[in-house]
Amino acid sequence: MTTNNLLTQIRAVVGDDYVIAHPEDLLVYEYDGSVDRSMPRAVVLPANADEVSRVMALAYAAGVAVVGRGSGTGLSGGAITPPDGLQIAFPRMARIIEVDTVNRTALVEPGVINLDLDNHVRQFGMRYAPDPSSQRACSLGGNVAENAGGPHCLAYGATTNHVIGMEVVLEDGVVVNLGSAAREAAGYDLRGAFVGSEGTFGIATKILVRLLPLPETVRTFLGIFPDIDSACTAVSAIVGHGIVPAALEMIDALSIQAVQNVTDAGYPNDAGAVLLIELEGLHEEVAEVSGQVKAALWDTGAADVRIAEDDAERERLWVGRKTAFGAFGTIAPNYYLVDGVVPRTRLTRMLRKVNEVSQRYGITIANVFHAGDGNLHPCMLFDAREPGVMENAMAAAAELMQECAALGGTLSGEHGIGLEKKEFMPLVYTDADMAAMQRVREAFAPHNRLNPGKIFPDGSYFRPAPHPAGHRAGLYA
Repeated sequence: MTTNNLLTQIRAVVGDDYVIAHPEDLLVYEYDGSVDRSMPRAVVLPANADEVSRVMALAYAAGVAVVGRGSGTGLSGGAITPPDGLQIAFPRMARIIEVDTVNRTALVEPGVINLDLDNHVRQFGMRYAPDPSSQRACSLGGNVAENAGGPHCLAYGATTNHVIGMEVVLEDGVVVNLGSAAREAAGYDLRGAFVGSEGTFGIATKILVRLLPLPETVRTFLGIFPDIDSACTAVSAIVGHGIVPAALEMIDALSIQAVQNVTDAGYPNDAGAVLLIELEGLHEEVAEVSGQVKAALWDTGAADVRIAEDDAERERLWVGRKTAFGAFGTIAPNYYLVDGVVPRTRLTRMLRKVNEVSQRYGITIANVFHAGDGNLHPCMLFDAREPGVMENAMAAAAELMQECAALGGTLSGEHGIGLEKKEFMPLVYTDADMAAMQRVREAFAPHNRLNPGKIFPDGSYFRPAPHPAGHRAGLYA
């Protein structure tokens, strides 16, 4: 089937206005938040699950690959489409269908913006816990695909811990339901397998999420440290006391500089690093744990410890953390972010490696990350117009991924594998491991028509030598 014939049939399903095919109009769909680019043959904007199903069936019959697209904020190339593929995007499917205050659930469409859902349910005394840094822009469909995290996932878990059920369209257009409104479903946990499958299993058209009650008390701390090593020591000390904060974030000196360039977040300009710590719960419990947190911060060398006095000050501190990546534009025009995880006790060693790589490659690297669960985000800042700088950044990122694996960590805490890290998969998985994963994918999408070319290595990017200590067999032996 020719492209024109396929698009004519798709227009008959969704309407002429909701198929984008002019090259100039497609420019905004050729990239996401990563460094990769590829122009799709067309972008389709369906209005409901039936239209998604019919479009998928048409593409399947024509042998055309399909990629689901959320808001395009992903950082691993997950929304990049093969040159002859279709994108399905969801700005028209952005309804909060129902909020069940008794069962504390919400039924939403995939185009709903994360923060919009959270703001909407707060009027009922509830909240949606997963809060990526791109919370103001990212969509729930994209969050499901990547199993998105966020600062408050330290205590409450990532997206998979808050998705109860889904309506899903498979590669051939068949509609299935995964999970259960009763929170527990008999049989295989296909819902759990689907969340984080990066759009390779199917496209979610309805999502049932769990809501949490608003906490009685919230207390936010800013621990100010002379250097990043002492801040890392404080992280271990807090968790070592048996405390699990709602959030425990670290921001280094360069990131502080960037944030303060664009907004006064209340971070001291002369700090080597700051920790942003949030406690939630009953008033008496938060009051008791607050004393332990303050003691741990002072005991590990904090230069100062501040507590947000009101909601406005708390919001200001969080605005600084969540706008840090955008603020890096005041330092360099481009950035490349590495999303790796190491055991919390090895944060100091990993950050020393980051500093060593930065100096050796001559690349500025800023650090702002989820310290509580060891999820680092070394952010390389550069000008892509300089010859060779992108290659340098990629080589530096490869070394950092290798170090994460060598320290017993993994390749992604929340951004997914996508295109960016697929060639690093042998660092942590054996060939047998990856073959087992591919067989699961084939159970959902046997013809690999959904988001092909993602997650599994194919030699199209730099492939580092496997690190034996990083293999699952080594970790579990």
